[in-house]
Amino acid sequence: MKRAPSVRAQPLIAVRDVRASSRWYQELLGIQNLGEHEHRDFYDRLLSDGELVLQLHAWDDEDHPNLTGADAGPHGHGVVLWFEVDDFDAAVERARALRAELVLEPHVNPAPRHREMWLRDPDGYFVVLASPDGEAG
Repeated sequence: MKRAPSVRAQPLIAVRDVRASSRWYQELLGIQNLGEHEHRDFYDRLLSDGELVLQLHAWDDEDHPNLTGADAGPHGHGVVLWFEVDDFDAAVERARALRAELVLEPHVNPAPRHREMWLRDPDGYFVVLASPDGEAG
């Protein structure tokens, strides 16, 4: 049987202030960035246990396709940044401490039997924090 190739999602979102968004996601998720580097004002990579989980890029910098025109449409329409977290209760507290805009309070999603909370990041992207599947019984 042929083995399927290994695939890892590495989402990239365009943001107005890379440094501020990086701090926000680091606090929310309890993760870290690469530290200081020469591109830090327009690009950052966020890591969990050494694995890339999110990339941030400044709007209208470097002429990348689809990373221009910050006001051309709603940010992330049809996209949800979904993060499974092992420390769901602590992540909820971190979201509250950040005064994140809550869209849906913590609740149980019956299909995957996990808890989730929906919020918006500072740029208006939808973000979901979810406990591992089956965690809620």
